[in-house]
Amino acid sequence: MNGGNPREDLIEHKNPEKAMALEHSAEWKHLGQNHLEGRSAGFFCYGDGGGDELDDSGRPIILRHKEWFDPEKEPFEDMRQTYAPLAWQCRYAGIEVPETLWDYCESGRGVPYSDNPAEDLVQRPENADFLRAFDGWVSRFADFANKKGKIEPGRYRAFGYEAPSHRWADAKLKWRELRMSAAHSVEPSSPAEQQKLGLNQDATFNPSKSEGQKLRE
Repeated sequence: MNGGNPREDLIEHKNPEKAMALEHSAEWKHLGQNHLEGRSAGFFCYGDGGGDELDDSGRPIILRHKEWFDPEKEPFEDMRQTYAPLAWQCRYAGIEVPETLWDYCESGRGVPYSDNPAEDLVQRPENADFLRAFDGWVSRFADFANKKGKIEPGRYRAFGYEAPSHRWADAKLKWRELRMSAAHSVEPSSPAEQQKLGLNQDATFNPSKSEGQKLRE
């Protein structure tokens, strides 16, 4: 949702150094515009309050050291905030998320996960409040969209975009990758600076091998 660079030719497809320099240029303000900027988004978030996996104290049943966990100190008093990163990521990208279209509701507390699919959700009387909350959110979203009206496409559209061929650029990126694997990063570059500072010590031709495997060998 952060958008991207619609002009790959300016950074040789994915050249990191050129991409970092482009972000500091005057033209980036226009190039970096999100193709969804000006649109709106809504979130109807839901949870089950732990289902049937909590004991009478509010702690997970399988928790061995229950004294280490105080359910009264859960990080979110308002569970809607558990989804805040999604809503705010949209907002940072120019996508509107009105407060009235960001809601949270709960169903299935004390119930096994397998007993709370959609077909059970609509048939159990105890879920009436949940269903009313969802219907209300849908109505608010529809009203908001009707009042806002159609949003014309931005200058750079995702729909219909065809990525250009970049075989030569990919070949150069592969050469860069091989150099980095051999601890010979391109100068000047962020990996090269990290290597000088001793921050980048993961040069390897086998990136799939874990650090634990390397140490044991």
